[in-house]
Amino acid sequence: MSSAVEAASNGAIEPPLLKMSELAERSGVSAGTIRYYLREGLLGEGADIVRTSRNMAYYPAPYVQRIELIKRLQEERFMPLRVIKAALEEDPERLRALIELEDRILERALASAEDRSRVSMKAVLERYQIPRNVLERMAEIGVLTPAERRSGSRRGGYDQDDVRIIEAIASFRAGGYDEALGFTVYDTLRYREALEPLVREEVRALLDRVVGEVEVERAMEIIAAGVEPLRELLGAIHSKLLLAELRRQRDRAR
Repeated sequence: MSSAVEAASNGAIEPPLLKMSELAERSGVSAGTIRYYLREGLLGEGADIVRTSRNMAYYPAPYVQRIELIKRLQEERFMPLRVIKAALEEDPERLRALIELEDRILERALASAEDRSRVSMKAVLERYQIPRNVLERMAEIGVLTPAERRSGSRRGGYDQDDVRIIEAIASFRAGGYDEALGFTVYDTLRYREALEPLVREEVRALLDRVVGEVEVERAMEIIAAGVEPLRELLGAIHSKLLLAELRRQRDRAR
């Protein structure tokens, strides 16, 4: 018999039931936040809460999963509580199923990226003639994300996206974009900072459109098929914007 049931020995409470402290511990959410969820109606109307006194209540164990889901929607998908409440009221089980499906799609996508071959720093230094300190600085600021080689593993080094970035930097330097003119690795930060919100919106839009509409395998095919066209699209749009801005600068100078 659980501590909750023992505390309410009048026989009116059926397990599983949890005290607020137990609910907070299992869900990883503070008691204050849970009380706020209760006041806002995010955990339902509260009819399944058993109160044994003015200051003592017991909560059904399924609240744990519901609280965890609310927190995930807040922290990982940045959904406002009013939107979460509406979605939970509409169909909580479907919402949970969609989240699980999203997780499967994301896990597959990340696993696929991890499976790609890596290139060692030694090979990169020999191939692209970029100073080691430049590569190290780019890793420090998060533009490159080389993996450390672990004992018995050949997974260390740069992934294919890192190599593309390094190749681009080498081409820039060969064309004159170097420290002598004031160009440094920190110039790459403006691109990363501009792209981060775009990528967040892209992933959100992609998942919204494929989750629940196609099977996981088909979703992965769609995601993979879009990688190269997206690179081409971004490159072409950037080129057009760059030329348009150069024309504006020229016209303004005249």
